[in-house]
Amino acid sequence: MFRLRRNLKVARMLPRTMSLTEELVARCFRIVEDSGPDPDAEHLDDADYDAMTHTLEAQLPANEPLWLFGYGSLIWKPEIEHVEERVALLRGWHRSFCMKMTRWRGTKESPGLMMALDRGGQCKGVAFRLGDGDRREQLDKLLRREVTLKPTSYHPRLLNMTSDGGPLRALAFVINRHGTTYAGPLSEEAVVERLATSCGHWGSGADYLYNTVKNLEQRGIHDAHLWRLQQLVAARIASS
Repeated sequence: MFRLRRNLKVARMLPRTMSLTEELVARCFRIVEDSGPDPDAEHLDDADYDAMTHTLEAQLPANEPLWLFGYGSLIWKPEIEHVEERVALLRGWHRSFCMKMTRWRGTKESPGLMMALDRGGQCKGVAFRLGDGDRREQLDKLLRREVTLKPTSYHPRLLNMTSDGGPLRALAFVINRHGTTYAGPLSEEAVVERLATSCGHWGSGADYLYNTVKNLEQRGIHDAHLWRLQQLVAARIASS
């Protein structure tokens, strides 16, 4: 019995083997020319960013640290200066491939999908604590990187989370269901098809999924839904 318990413990500690491999992801790559910003879209201006920054500043006291919550590509490609990171749990929101991409990881002819936080469930990700620099400048930089169109694809929110280091409040970008890029509720089959076939000048949907799942697993975060998706996407690519 002791040996059985020990073997089960070792099995849980061993890393899972992904079905979606680098070789399968490489099959999805193709050279795509950047189409550039959509000339028909309406973009946010300085006044819009100032208003959003002011709203967030009013919700976050100056003596409270600024955290940013990563649930997708921010985990493996943060591109932000930070002084600490923690695995954090956000309740009331979940990862969802609900954002249509006609640029970056898709095209207008073959739209891709990216994740956003949508209502319901829970999400375990990584919270990054930014340094003690100019709060307004930090918020403005984050907003300009994440939200660009009117109506915005994301709503910036300060949300309460839990972590091993205690509770924290972090800036998270949640889906705007009335935004121009909201894909609406999609079937699992539709999500798998888009991830397995879409590609933009930043790379493919399969690459995005692969890196997200791999980096979550490396941090001990197992998302059962994403794990199933990578298995299905791998099978779809392998069958083509």
